[in-house]
Amino acid sequence: AAKSISRLQSLPSGNISLLCDVLVREVRDLTGYDRVMAYKFHEDEHGEVISECRRSDLEPYLGLHYPATDIPQASRFMFMKNKVRMICDCSAQPVKVFQDKRLTQPLNLCGSTLRAPHGCHAQYMANMCSIASLVMSVTISEDDEDDAGSGQQQKARKLWGLVVCHHTSPRFVPFPLRYACEFLMQVFAIQLNKEVELAAQTREKHILRTQTLLCDMLLRDAPVGIFTRSPNVMDLVKCDGAALYYQNQFWLLGITPTEAQIRDMAGWLTDCHNGTTGLSTDSLSEAGYPGALALGDAVCGMAAIKITSKDFIFWFRSHTAKEIKWGGAKHDPVDKDDDGRKMHPRSSFKAFLEVVKRRSLPWEDVE
Repeated sequence: AAKSISRLQSLPSGNISLLCDVLVREVRDLTGYDRVMAYKFHEDEHGEVISECRRSDLEPYLGLHYPATDIPQASRFMFMKNKVRMICDCSAQPVKVFQDKRLTQPLNLCGSTLRAPHGCHAQYMANMCSIASLVMSVTISEDDEDDAGSGQQQKARKLWGLVVCHHTSPRFVPFPLRYACEFLMQVFAIQLNKEVELAAQTREKHILRTQTLLCDMLLRDAPVGIFTRSPNVMDLVKCDGAALYYQNQFWLLGITPTEAQIRDMAGWLTDCHNGTTGLSTDSLSEAGYPGALALGDAVCGMAAIKITSKDFIFWFRSHTAKEIKWGGAKHDPVDKDDDGRKMHPRSSFKAFLEVVKRRSLPWEDVE
């Protein structure tokens, strides 16, 4: 793995996509799996395939998103403890394990490489035409401001994502090669950690720079100038539309509710959130806004700030379904043999689609 590590470390900074592309290519060259994917978890815990190296005749999964329920919390907890998980043949008959009666505690196979896959996961692999798999976790430092001033304390780790290898026939990877891959993942995690921190700093600098420009404009033509000139408030954060409700007049940019709906929103904020200077939500419906249903999919998320007791600036985001390509599930209502209790990928996928229908991308803290 020395050459693979050297290639990772020689990459230019500022490009997480390139880093992931090189990693999956190196892992595939090392292990020989038919498909290797870099799988990233988003803030709402759903996953996305952000990089892929595969056999040319296989269907691409790059860019597909999968619901959070496809990888349960118990599995994520396990990936924090066991960095590498190998399944040589998901169709193999499980071997019974007999526990000595003299043992007082139940036998725990969580740390065992040989433990059989859960029935649901075996079915999931079969749905993806995968017989063997190798999954390696990617952990990075938790972004915690409390730790910023205490350099001596070790930062907590969080599960950033997974590197997932699939093979269409049974495959065994010997321990020395798995260990080499695990070491490669540690180097990748260090590089990734630097890139994540750099990206956050770059994004924050951009917002501060735009914020400074808008503040200068406010001094000359407040508050209308930040809507009528360039740059405007839509350049400050990623959004689909923005609105200014000022002295009973409206200035609208991009995709927004109607003037009557914006006036109604301002009234709702005044009545229900009078003690705050603003509000941000990725679901107006869940936030309790009575008119959320009438807004449809065009406006699901909102960030609002109060500039006087009756005047507001709004930013709007549409629902995420238009931007996300979901995969890994069929749309059949129910299996004939399913009694309603069996957990499988299709049901979890449909449930998540229903939830995401009225939800926008979440607002980040820096925004």
